Amino acid sequence: MKTPRHIAVIDIGKTNAKLALVDLGAMKEIAVVTRPNAVLPGPPWPHFDVDTHWKFLLDALGQFHREHGVDAISVTTHGASIALLDKNGELAAPILDYEYDGPVETAGQYDAIRPTFEQTGSPRLANGLNVGAQLYWQFHADPGLHDRTDHILTYPQYWSYRLTGVVASDVTSIGCHTDLWQPHRGAFSDLVETLDIADKIAPVRKSTDVLGSVLPEIAKVTGLPKETPVICGIHDSNASLYPHVLTQKMPCSVVSTGTWVVVMAMGGIKPVLDPSRDTLINVNALGEAVPSARFMGGREFEQIQKGHSVEISPEDVEQVLMQEIMLLPAVDPLTGPYQGRNLSWHGAQPPEGSGLRAAALSFYLAMMTDTCLRLTGAKGPTIVEGPFAHNAQYLAMLEAATGRAVCYSTSSTGTSIGAALLFARDAMTTKTKNVTMPENTLKMATYAEKWRLKVERDLE
Repeated sequence: MKTPRHIAVIDIGKTNAKLALVDLGAMKEIAVVTRPNAVLPGPPWPHFDVDTHWKFLLDALGQFHREHGVDAISVTTHGASIALLDKNGELAAPILDYEYDGPVETAGQYDAIRPTFEQTGSPRLANGLNVGAQLYWQFHADPGLHDRTDHILTYPQYWSYRLTGVVASDVTSIGCHTDLWQPHRGAFSDLVETLDIADKIAPVRKSTDVLGSVLPEIAKVTGLPKETPVICGIHDSNASLYPHVLTQKMPCSVVSTGTWVVVMAMGGIKPVLDPSRDTLINVNALGEAVPSARFMGGREFEQIQKGHSVEISPEDVEQVLMQEIMLLPAVDPLTGPYQGRNLSWHGAQPPEGSGLRAAALSFYLAMMTDTCLRLTGAKGPTIVEGPFAHNAQYLAMLEAATGRAVCYSTSSTGTSIGAALLFARDAMTTKTKNVTMPENTLKMATYAEKWRLKVERDLE
């Protein structure tokens, strides 16, 4: 197949749904449209508004093709979500919002049957963050659902299915803390048989597999050529990782930022992972196990900033460092390396909307990232992708805290580039820049060490 140039990337994040058009020749996004990823209240449970997303995506695909030409389509989405299809190929039930606490109802029964962390690399996570827990609860809440379900698809492949009619899962999504996969063996876990879904779960494909061409009705609605190919698709954090899997020298780590901050360490010290600290094994697009850790950094940023957009001055940074104003974990106590703890401030709590508060928050996010890097045995440079790549205070503190080089992607979104590269693994990859460290680097390193000591003291 000739390498396509303009790749339309469906990118469904937890906060926003978007369509980006990537020019593989220039390795950049030339068009992007977004909409909020709203959660509908139910019945039968809170779920994603896939029908409105679908109309939005079809309209945008038509617009992009008219204005630029679309040669191929790739898909990337957040993890922890699945689609259950009935015999007619329609949803057998709405796609559950993984943050809904419904699965807590059957948590005890599920914990008794779920495979060990050693088998799956999946820690036990809150609410529906383990897909296995979702399935167990859904089958309990809707007793007829198991029998109505013909196919179980991971979330990127739900959108690929709607485009092509081909049923599949991909290795990065099934390997994303689902409890359903053995990352070191590349095979389903024991839970698939326990839940009696072996004949329902879609075949696991490589992220780079082309599933087929767009359906005739899609071509008619959008104006796309009927031969437009659609790739299998990829989990969004792994989309950010993919360009670096192809090109970086090991060891190195990639930090994918957005609603979730996901740290993925490649070629480092083989760690003994602690599932109670939200460490896990991800599976990259090549099918390889990758030690990882995460926290809900984007959500935490929003909770502390509360909509304020603030310019941070050098004076703000200096005052935070000198007065040791520290935000201590955890803003979101349900996820990350400090689960079960509530946030606290050391020193005077800065007022909302102030540069001091924004600076202390940036440092907190960097220290949480540093913690994740340490937990995963990271070595070598750290590459930051996504929104935090534009936060100078975050980047500077991260380099000061780790004592290793930090660089950042100059792409507006690492997920779109990574997903587009599934069509052309030998293409020029996204560019990165090294962080220019400020004169107060030593003060930042001292601040980082004191932050760690305070947190460790609180853990005792």
